[in-house]
Amino acid sequence: MRAQAAVARAAGAPFEFLSVALEDPRPDEVRVRLVATGICHTDVAVRNQDVLLPLPMVLGHEGAGVVEAVGSDVRGLVEGDHVVLTGDACGSCRSCLRGLPSYCAEFIERNLTGWRIDGSSPMRVGDTALRGRFVGQSSFASHTIVSARSAVRVARDLPLELLGPLGCGLTTGVGTVLNALKPSPGASLVIFGAGTVGLAALMGARLCGADPLIVVDTRDARLEMARTLGATHTLRAGDSVVSAIREITSGGADFAVECSGAPIAVRQAVDCLGRPGMAAQVGATPAATEVALDMDHMGFGRGLKGVVMGDATPQTFIPFLATLFRRGQLPFDRFVRFYPFAEIEAAIHDSAVTGEVIKPILRMP
Repeated sequence: MRAQAAVARAAGAPFEFLSVALEDPRPDEVRVRLVATGICHTDVAVRNQDVLLPLPMVLGHEGAGVVEAVGSDVRGLVEGDHVVLTGDACGSCRSCLRGLPSYCAEFIERNLTGWRIDGSSPMRVGDTALRGRFVGQSSFASHTIVSARSAVRVARDLPLELLGPLGCGLTTGVGTVLNALKPSPGASLVIFGAGTVGLAALMGARLCGADPLIVVDTRDARLEMARTLGATHTLRAGDSVVSAIREITSGGADFAVECSGAPIAVRQAVDCLGRPGMAAQVGATPAATEVALDMDHMGFGRGLKGVVMGDATPQTFIPFLATLFRRGQLPFDRFVRFYPFAEIEAAIHDSAVTGEVIKPILRMP
């Protein structure tokens, strides 16, 4: 069948809309008609080649849609199911068996090359294969072919067009706090960057009872959004942030989550920690970024850990997030703006350039 896809061809170039040929699902795959897809910072970073992955490629990894066809070996999914898409994993390596598929031994090959694990792609333009498996899904398309592991069923009475970000931004933010850091009630926590991931981390921290909850960002509107979602303190990013955090927390924060990818924020997320303290790095830093750390400071029980996709098992965590949303405990709809698929460049401009939109979601035609 044919699908419409937005293809990233060159660094910083506008997406090119193409009609692509889509293979039938293999025995372990499903075909999904996309209803909507979020735009993540990583999509933009790859398109701009701040994150160096091969182009051309169909990007997008916050898709939500309806299952249209099911491979012969697939169990647990049927035509008509509403699904949120997530990354791919082998399902059998040590990390997968521990419930940490984002650290799968084949994670890079399955998610960052744009190919299936065997080097093929479900998308073609003419006789040429097109990288169409980005983060297991390549959701900047009207239809996509994904591994059954990458399609997580959600309840049909939920607003499907809103749910795509559960597969990345919300899983990453909430999961980093609940799964990776696990703050006790009353622990202090600082979040650097009030985008989707940072605000999700804030909502996760509220679920844990963390207090105080400090959010740092460069934009007043995003700090205001953080306050409406439960931040007890907000700070404008700058050189005085660390001293302000130490004052608020009476010596240093118990936990920090760095979501911006800015090298200075990585350093500040460590510098603001108390004794002991742990910072989680989830923001996508520019290629080949190095950050110097004061090892005397680190030596007093402080640490920095990288976290991918919130250390979550998507098949259980995404439905958990959907339940939180239903209960009003994950009100990410407050910072969403919808755009037609054809207006992908406007959506990127409004989020990545001006910053006026926190989470843009593309509606498929």
